[in-house]
Formats: sequence, structure tokens, C-alpha cells
Amino acid sequence: MPFLDRADAGRRLCDALAEFKGEDAVVFALPRGGVPVAAPIALMLKAPLDLVLVRKIGVPYQPELAMGAVADGGEPVIVRNEDVIALSGVSETRFVRECAEQCAEIERRRRLYLGGRPRAEAKGRVAIVVDDGIATGATTRAALKAVRAREPEKLVLAVPVAPTEALDALRAEVDQVVCLEAHEYFSGVGCYYRDFRQIEDDEVIALLDRYGAKAARG
Repeated sequence: MPFLDRADAGRRLCDALAEFKGEDAVVFALPRGGVPVAAPIALMLKAPLDLVLVRKIGVPYQPELAMGAVADGGEPVIVRNEDVIALSGVSETRFVRECAEQCAEIERRRRLYLGGRPRAEAKGRVAIVVDDGIATGATTRAALKAVRAREPEKLVLAVPVAPTEALDALRAEVDQVVCLEAHEYFSGVGCYYRDFRQIEDDEVIALLDRYGAKAARG
């Protein structure tokens, strides 16, 4: 059954995450699309909403194909898809250059979205990482590694939809997976939404204003 939009997907994930009510939790969204999915979850759990900044490293002549991903974890967390790198013939020099470009974009987004905002503490808490879906799993894996480095007591991946193969490969990175729909034959994340419009920066900022660490403390 398709999701109406990302907010609908988030509300439906709330039911699957109800076991964490009353826990000391923090919700990490992958911007931009994961933020409106995560917002209803943060509200339901009375948990702060924060971001895990991650960027796909695309093959230069086919940018939608991920040869890796990089996430902001203090020191950048880099995940490589070695099979894609080899098959596409990308040199190590070119991979490093593409990675540096995405690191620069992460820094731009950090300034734009987070600025001087207080960050949510993950250490010793239940950290729930949320996105609007999974494609290859490269960006998700980088995000999970970055959050794991912040030493949560428990790390949970929560997504509305994902390919079975990618989801199975990610289970080793987390303590628990919550996925509403896993498909062996996957058509792309947007195919499972009626409304899969692009999320704009101002929407991300507005949701952080409403559900971020400062709002949760207030």
C-alpha cells in the first residue's frame, strides 16, 4: 500500500515504534526527505529531533549510482561500494575528489540547518535513525556508523520502505530494524509514495525549530 506522503509514513511508523514510549530516546533524521518522516516520531516519543548529515558519493557520469557515502561524525565516516567502484572504473584519486565535494556540501548543510543549535546527546540513549526509505543502503550505512560512534545504548533503524537485500545487509549495523514494507523486487523509494515532492530547506529548518533539542528541553 503506498504512503500518502512522508508525514503519513512517519505516523504509520509511530505504531511500530510505540515500544519506545517512555524511553530516553533521540530521533536522528537524514535530511531532507527523512525529516518530515521523523517529526511525528519525535512528537510521539517526546524525543528531540536531530540530523545525521550524510551524502551519497555518486559515480561521476551516473550520479544516482552510489559508489559510496560520507556522513558527518566529527571525523567524516566514509562507506565505499567497492563493487561499484571497480565496475565503473573510478580511480582512487577521483573517488577522493568526489568525497571531498560531498564533505563540503555536508558542511554547507550543517551551517544552514544547524548553525548554533544545541545538538541532541546520543550517548547512553536509544537512538532512532529515520529516513523516507532505502535504495542501495550506502547512505544509510554511513549514517548508522556516524550515530553508532556517538555511543547510544541502543541503535534502531526505522524506515517506511526498503529493498529486502539492502535491509538485510544493514541489520549487522543496528540493534533493531523497523521497516513497514520490505520488497524483494524494489522499484525505487518514490514509487511507494503518492506524494514524493522534494523537501525544501525551509521545511527542514521549521521542523527542527519545532522538534529539535531546544524545543524538547522547553
